Amino acid sequence: MKLTFWGAAQQVTGSMHLLEVGHYKILIDCGLDYEKETYQEENQFFPFDPASINLVILTHAHIDHSGNLPTLVRSGFDGQVLCTPPTADLTSILLFDSVELFLRKQSRKPRTKRGHFNGPKPLYLHKHVMDTIDRFVTIAFNKPFKITGDISLTFVPVGHLLGAAAAVLTINDQGTEKKIAFTGDIGRQNYPVLVNPEPLPPVDYLVSEATYGGRYHSKNETLEERLVKEITEACIKTPGRLIIPAFSIGRTQSLVFALNQIFTKKLLPPIQIFVDSPMAIQATEVYRKHHNLVNQEAKDFYQTMGDEFEFEHLAYVQTMKESKDVSNYFDPCIIISSAGMLEGGRIQDHLYYNIQNYYCTILFIGYCAKGTLGYKLLSGAPIVRIKDRELMVYATIRQTDLLSGHGDHDDLIKTIKQTGQPKQVFLVHGEDKSLQSLSAALQQENYKVSTPERGESFEL
Repeated sequence: MKLTFWGAAQQVTGSMHLLEVGHYKILIDCGLDYEKETYQEENQFFPFDPASINLVILTHAHIDHSGNLPTLVRSGFDGQVLCTPPTADLTSILLFDSVELFLRKQSRKPRTKRGHFNGPKPLYLHKHVMDTIDRFVTIAFNKPFKITGDISLTFVPVGHLLGAAAAVLTINDQGTEKKIAFTGDIGRQNYPVLVNPEPLPPVDYLVSEATYGGRYHSKNETLEERLVKEITEACIKTPGRLIIPAFSIGRTQSLVFALNQIFTKKLLPPIQIFVDSPMAIQATEVYRKHHNLVNQEAKDFYQTMGDEFEFEHLAYVQTMKESKDVSNYFDPCIIISSAGMLEGGRIQDHLYYNIQNYYCTILFIGYCAKGTLGYKLLSGAPIVRIKDRELMVYATIRQTDLLSGHGDHDDLIKTIKQTGQPKQVFLVHGEDKSLQSLSAALQQENYKVSTPERGESFEL
């Protein structure tokens, strides 16, 4: 049995791990690596023959785990993609959105003299996404699924996103039973809407994310307290606007529920809230469809107060005309828009018109990868480029980790310890500092730890 790391190795994005059991090849996740500005060109080719892959296991829908599946299919993969039902629905939304992003980037630069587009060629098109969706086979949580006579798979809920799962594989390797788990992304305890991560079983080998290795989430205030404080400062003490970049899938639904609770309790006077993201509207419908998988708090709220994602003074913005009307809304308001790292989406329009507005606050509620516009703003860049213009940053830039979907250092340690004493723990999906911090902590607990490089293989 051989394991090779082809993505999210000593970096965060691009999760892709190849497990070979004899001649049978399983790819765990197939995400976009978007840590370079030329990421479309970087993701065109695979370091293996896509046609040789027998199966893909998808841990969850986020684009750094799912975003290169259509390229894999376009390049010759013709097997199944195993995932949970919500992951299939949310991934479909994200992949179609990726195509639109590719097409916008292609058409952004002036055409050649012959009228051809001059921007980067799309990685894939709508046809390839539809071909990919046709390969999805959905599996319920905690139901062992027989892949072959020697391999079975169980999905264990890990929070983080609706449908997100750790993949636990039980393998008969030449007469010896071996267990290996891939955590995907591990969520947090008591996160709005989402269930808590369930304990993983004892395994022989573990591949764990390390996004928050060495880092700890704020514990001196609650999410409710922080949101009340930010809204008060941005919209009440000063009659301005609060712009919250949020991933349309996952983060927006949790944020809307948290705001619903705040205004239902009348902790603040009514303030107009706009959710400016057609994709968030689609994703919210998926959350409603799979409402049996949300946490008990959200289920109880639904029973007593009604829909968690609808309340007075909340407006979902669908068309571009409606979005432009939001830009011309001059009363205090909250604008929730995607994308969370500011790479494309309607959020760029709101930033374009507000980044030089002294009465605007931009509140980041999630991780921003290196190289993204969000990362540059959080790093204190005085000037940023938005829609091909250099703009001074006059808006107030704020950040909170209380809506981060990733477990922190303690959560990661807890998850790893649940698996007993694996023969080896592989740490991926983290920046160097996070990887080293988590590795050092585990080694003190006598774990054998590796932080593999891209392309590094291990015989298990």
